[in-house]
Amino acid sequence: MIAVILYQPEIPPNTGNVIRLCANTGAELHLIEPLGFNFNDKALRRAGLDYHDTARIIRHPNWAACKQALSGRRLFAITTKGSASPYSEKLTENDVFVFGRETSGLPAEVMAEFTPQQRLRLPMLPDQRSLNLSNAVAVTVYEAWRQCGFMENIR
Repeated sequence: MIAVILYQPEIPPNTGNVIRLCANTGAELHLIEPLGFNFNDKALRRAGLDYHDTARIIRHPNWAACKQALSGRRLFAITTKGSASPYSEKLTENDVFVFGRETSGLPAEVMAEFTPQQRLRLPMLPDQRSLNLSNAVAVTVYEAWRQCGFMENIR
């Protein structure tokens, strides 16, 4: 099962959108605290609609606890500082995609744990900064799911 990690997300509607995405694709969602909002936030609930009950959401108190829970799985940082893309990498159903905060990305000490080959960048026009977090998660999850044969799992 594909997994998504949101490292200390700050904007409730983005996390709500990712919850909905994970419910619809079967991806696990790992949230690393502290969150920039109350988990019962109205905007989070509105964006996630009623998908909170069907998504697999795991909260972790910190990065170390999250890594331990996912040990043995291949992790990729999705970053504007990557050189390869999810489209050039052979992805598997056990891969984990790590996304940083909306305002600052992944902290340097976390980014340092990823080799250059583990840093993936979504294609975009030159001189553009980044995509919205929930859009970046959607593009990445759907590419991983496509590579893993999602057509066999949909109606």
